[in-house]
Amino acid sequence: MEVVGLGRGQPAHGEVVELPLPVGYAVRLRALREVMGTLDQQLAVLNQEISTRLADDVGYRAIQKIGGIGPVLAAVFVTEIGDVTRFPAPKYLCSWAGLTPRHRESDLKVTCGRLTKQGSKLVRWAAVEAVQHAPENTPMRAHRDRIEARRGSQARNLAKAAAARKLLTLVYYGLRDGEVRFLARADEA
Repeated sequence: MEVVGLGRGQPAHGEVVELPLPVGYAVRLRALREVMGTLDQQLAVLNQEISTRLADDVGYRAIQKIGGIGPVLAAVFVTEIGDVTRFPAPKYLCSWAGLTPRHRESDLKVTCGRLTKQGSKLVRWAAVEAVQHAPENTPMRAHRDRIEARRGSQARNLAKAAAARKLLTLVYYGLRDGEVRFLARADEA
């Protein structure tokens, strides 16, 4: 038996939890910790590269003010959407991201269905992820909670999609104008 420390990187409060493991497991654990250390170093380099490349982007800084969007999701939005002026209105961006419901119409019969899920999977994922991780006191979280309260807990995914559409609308204006006026009005009130 070999005693192996299980702490990752710097030990918390100067302590490393030690666990007696058979030699084979101890070697494997040590190798996996080295891989994790290497990945952490590469992530730090990539995060630094992203922040230096997008430091002058006004839209990148503006959309980070939206609750739930941090540096990584902001970078995803900026790079995936590209030039936002190619969309005449936010609804076209939402449609491009696949966050609009399917709409079929024939004469007097209109059928609304599930999300189209056509378009950029990465932007759709980033919008839903931002809504899921939005803090309690943000407009997106309040919008999602209102829909869930009105439609019931079985409509949780529907509420997330609706809030993601609203968030993508704010991202559109943040990238286009360099500020999110909706948030400025909320701060003034």
